[in-house]
This record gives sequence, C-alpha cells and structure tokens, in this order.
Amino acid sequence: MKTYETIASQMVREHILLLTLNRPDAANSLNTQMGLDLFDFWTEMYRAPGDVRCIVLTGSGERAFCAGGDLKQRNGMTDQEWMYQHAVFEQAHLGLMDCPVPVIAAVNGAAYGGGSEMALACDFIYAARRARFALTEVTLGIIPGNMGTQNLPRAVGVRRAKEIILTGKPIDAQQAFDWGLVNRVCDDDALLSETLETAEHIAANAPLSTRQAKKSMTVATQVDLKNGFSFELEAYNRLVPTQDRLEGVNAFNEKRKPKFTGQ
Repeated sequence: MKTYETIASQMVREHILLLTLNRPDAANSLNTQMGLDLFDFWTEMYRAPGDVRCIVLTGSGERAFCAGGDLKQRNGMTDQEWMYQHAVFEQAHLGLMDCPVPVIAAVNGAAYGGGSEMALACDFIYAARRARFALTEVTLGIIPGNMGTQNLPRAVGVRRAKEIILTGKPIDAQQAFDWGLVNRVCDDDALLSETLETAEHIAANAPLSTRQAKKSMTVATQVDLKNGFSFELEAYNRLVPTQDRLEGVNAFNEKRKPKFTGQ
C-alpha cells in the first residue's frame, strides 16, 4: 500500500480498506498536498482496485472529519494560485465519484465546506452523534465548488438544500439523518465498528455485482427512466457469463456460503 503525506490507507479487514484524512492538527482540512494525495489514491483505485471490495473514508481524531479547504494556506493566494488548487480538488473529487468500489463515509466530527462535499460524494454516510455538517461557502464570498449544489439537492431535496447552502449554518447529525443526508447516526465510539460491519456485508457480496450495481444507480440520477433501464440491463447482462454468477447460484442450491473471486 502506497504511503502518503496527508492520508493514511490500510486494509483493516478482508477486502476492506480504511482511508483516513490525516491532518488532525488542521482539522483534516484540504490543502494542496491532500488534494494531490487523494487524486493519486482515487486514480489508483480506478485503475486497479485489486482485492479491495469496500472503502471506508473517515477523519483522524475526534474533532473533525474534514473542515473543508485550508483557509490558512489559501490566505494571500493569487487568483491563479487559488484556481490551480481548486482544479486539484476537482480532480480528486471526480476521482472519488468515479471510484468503482463502494465507498462509505464515516463522518466522525465536523464536515464543513469541502468536507461535506466529500462525504456527499461517497455512496452513503454514517455519522457520529457529534458530527456536524455545513456548506459555509456563501459566508466566505464563494459557493460550493465540488458538486455541493448538485449532490446536496439530490440527497435532501432542493428546498432543504437551499436552506443549508444559503444560510451557511451547520446542522447536527440527527437533523442530517432526518433530512436524508446520512443513513445512520451512531454513538461516537461505535461509528467505525458499525461502518465496518456494513462494509463487511458489502465485501461479502460478488464484487463485480456491487460495482455494476453502483454504476447503474449512479446513472439513475442522470438520465430518464427508460435510458436508465437500458443501462441497468447492459450492466446485468455483463454479469451473466461470470464465474461469480455461477458460484452464487450453486452456493444457494448447495446451502452454503458463496466464495466470490471477482471473476
């Protein structure tokens, strides 16, 4: 596993990778190096996920998941420097969204600005009770710039998204759950174990199936129903000749647990 300056990755259970944003002294905020590290990591996952069947993304420490862009680094940046850095963040963000492997965000603390956008780009979110979510960009003279205005309305609806983004006010984990932003609220000390338990369920399934299902559901938010169905059928038919499909059916009839190989 490659070593990075601002993120830490490790296989913590069979087929499950834990990716940790690792700048705890800066509330795991996004500086240019973290953008470069994340872009490299997600690019490698796209190219060759290997034995990884599920990724859990979290933040180091108890204070924050990710506080957004590092405003101390951004202080005094020229327009060109700012836009260069943001282009790095854009590439990293697109890499996360294009990751073929399911990604669960385990939001352990504050997820502000780009931190909320990163969580929203994951497939779904579990949150600690102490977690807080906010898109504060309008308070800084900008707007969300990593699909926050796109992914948040898809998660909570347009009217609630407008309230969150236009006020810039944080919401707590329970409100985030009530509004559909997160899937589960966990006790603070149980967040990682509960997230990993769900990751184990995903990793136990046929990896080609979970990847095809993920792609098909992503397309569902982008096209009309009939074209979405066409994509689904294409994704389905690619699985019919696989060894895992045969193994799944055989295991069911033999009343045993299937042994999926990703082939």
